[in-house]
Amino acid sequence: MENEIKQNYENFLLKEKFNDSQINNKKDNLDNFFKRGFPNRRLEDWKFSDFNQVVNANIENLNYIAEIDNNIVFDQRPIEDFDHNKIFILNGKIIKSDLGFEDQSKIEILEDHSIDQEDLKNSLLNLNNAFTAKHYKIHVKEGYLAKKPLILYHNVSENLKSSLVSLRLDIDLDKNSSLKVINISNEISNKNLINIRQKINISENSILENFILDDNENDNIRYTHSDLSLLKNSHLEFFILSKGSKFLKNDIICSLNDNHGSISLNGIINLNESKHHEIKTIVNHNEENCKSYQLIKTVLKDKAKSVYQGKIYVNAKAQKTDGYQLSRALLLSEHTEFNAKPELEIYADDVKCSHGSTSGNLDENSIFYLMSRGLSLTQSKELLINGFLQEVAEKISDERIKQFIKKIMGI
Repeated sequence: MENEIKQNYENFLLKEKFNDSQINNKKDNLDNFFKRGFPNRRLEDWKFSDFNQVVNANIENLNYIAEIDNNIVFDQRPIEDFDHNKIFILNGKIIKSDLGFEDQSKIEILEDHSIDQEDLKNSLLNLNNAFTAKHYKIHVKEGYLAKKPLILYHNVSENLKSSLVSLRLDIDLDKNSSLKVINISNEISNKNLINIRQKINISENSILENFILDDNENDNIRYTHSDLSLLKNSHLEFFILSKGSKFLKNDIICSLNDNHGSISLNGIINLNESKHHEIKTIVNHNEENCKSYQLIKTVLKDKAKSVYQGKIYVNAKAQKTDGYQLSRALLLSEHTEFNAKPELEIYADDVKCSHGSTSGNLDENSIFYLMSRGLSLTQSKELLINGFLQEVAEKISDERIKQFIKKIMGI
């Protein structure tokens, strides 16, 4: 596969307009990727999800998409529940956008060829840096409160196969601003590697609500890395629905970098067949009086596998920290597999932190009770599963978005 990637890379550099410094930086990232290779079980962060094995089993020769059909008809999944702004993304590139509900002098979509200079120590981020054609950024200016949610429609060409799709899309909120973002995966292609990197910076007194919805059935391999930074009195509501892709890992690092920052990070993993999904979180409490809340619930059927790795880190100066983390899983088949690794690393004295993980089957007594009230076995199980997952959905603060996501989930 290495030879194919190198050949595709030369074609990529010829097509895009990079300066010499950018080309050298990208080549360094590609070299680092080859030195490290795709992540495997020997790496602690990947001990439950052998990415190298998944890629080799599903992708023959990894290609780079050089051309994009701008005339593609987008599946917008008509959302009649609420008005919204739109950004359409095809194969890792923004094709068009509509911010018609906003003051467009206050919210903007920026793009350039810049990439990070630091050693990322993550081969998939190296690969992303090497192959992203543009660096996109959604920027909300100081004091602006977005009027409507922004939906990002992520599309991959229908006939695409064994191709690398790379996207870098950041979000910056200046002071006293707010934004609601919904990421919808519309991929209907098969066996592609989708590699997404995002940095989110939330300035003082600002609020971001960010939703990542992967519910569209596909055989793609998907990796999303989110690096989150929060300043004083800022808040982030982060929600994940992990369901559709064959393989998916959401890698989230959140740093609470000033007083009274807070994050609510909630997720649902709902899998069947032989899908394998993972949510991995690290929440760094770096300053005083910050709060973090994490609730991840999982339902597994057939031969599905799921992983939750969650860590709360509390710096020595982060007194008055309030950190909560809980993972719960329902295993509906003896062939499913669930792994959890909750962690606390605390260096401050005055903190309130808790973590835990449980897994098990549906309660037989509850099933018996519901059947005694006239429900069938299938109806009883469905009601209990929906009730189990609904607790997470109810954490969504925006009522319109909550009802939309519950409709997608069928609860």
